[in-house]
Amino acid sequence: MWGDIMYRVLLVEDDSDIRDVILNYFTKKKENVFMVDTAANGQEGLEKAYENNYDCLFLDVMLPELDGFDICKEIRRESDVPIIFITAMTDESDILNGYALGCDDYVIKPFPLPVLYEKTLALIKRSKGLVRSKIYYAGNLSLNPNNGMVICGGEEVKLTAREYGILKVLIENKGKIISRVKLMDIVWGYNSGVDERVLDTHIRNLRKSLGTERNIIKTVIRRGYKIEDV
Repeated sequence: MWGDIMYRVLLVEDDSDIRDVILNYFTKKKENVFMVDTAANGQEGLEKAYENNYDCLFLDVMLPELDGFDICKEIRRESDVPIIFITAMTDESDILNGYALGCDDYVIKPFPLPVLYEKTLALIKRSKGLVRSKIYYAGNLSLNPNNGMVICGGEEVKLTAREYGILKVLIENKGKIISRVKLMDIVWGYNSGVDERVLDTHIRNLRKSLGTERNIIKTVIRRGYKIEDV
């Protein structure tokens, strides 16, 4: 179904080996979905982003001349193009800063190329209105992936990016036990090195934010967490 469709993405990355690996993977798959332009520094990346119409931008954070955060900030003044940070920076403050500036996803190096590929394809399709995700429900709580809203007892609940990510994984898999490792891999990124105690703290904060619906998140001793209707 994808043979006659081409999406154009811009990869801004100063490591030539990483550029080549991503470029080759995205452009040599038999579906022939992507065309990839590249830039080796931030200034070149920003200029290309303004000069061309892209369906998605891949931004490293640590770049010569202009960093990825600055590029994202500038692009968001003019465009809602999907932006994915691809970076080795794992500090939570950096990740939250990326989301605050308007990125759509944050992928930690090293990462599986198939995961990046599918994330990009799904993000572009959503941005173009080609896919509308279903709304998830548990108890008196709902999560709408289309607008990022969480409603609890008729009131909108404000969550941090991490809390939202955790809740989304659990509610998408309602009734299933999700291990701590899997949760951290999905929400923080593969091989992020995050301590399990950090996850447990976010779970406690998430429960507090959910108020009367806090008990839908169940702790399964030595196995992980799950969501159940209460």
